Amino acid sequence: MEQLEFFEIQSPCIGICQTDARGYCKGCLRNRDERFNWLIFSDAKKYDVIRLCKQRKRRRQLAIIKSRKAQLQQEIAEVNSSFDFEAATSSQGTDLSLDDFTLE
Repeated sequence: MEQLEFFEIQSPCIGICQTDARGYCKGCLRNRDERFNWLIFSDAKKYDVIRLCKQRKRRRQLAIIKSRKAQLQQEIAEVNSSFDFEAATSSQGTDLSLDDFTLE
């Protein structure tokens, strides 16, 4: 959605106007007060709100990355636990002989 150029500082609204569990808009990441009072805020306050929204977006992206990394590590651990490397090495013994190995 494109905003009209009526105001010097445009609203960060991107047209996804739903709130998350913490009360922030899922689209622009403003809280209720920041959304409802945008038109009466001073330019300095608007810039501050935009700065806060950018910080919230970075934190949300970092949380998603950390969550995906933890999930991937858990999946790797589950896959690795299905292989019993200790049993395979103990049945072969500790001496490894390469006498019958030749390069062709």
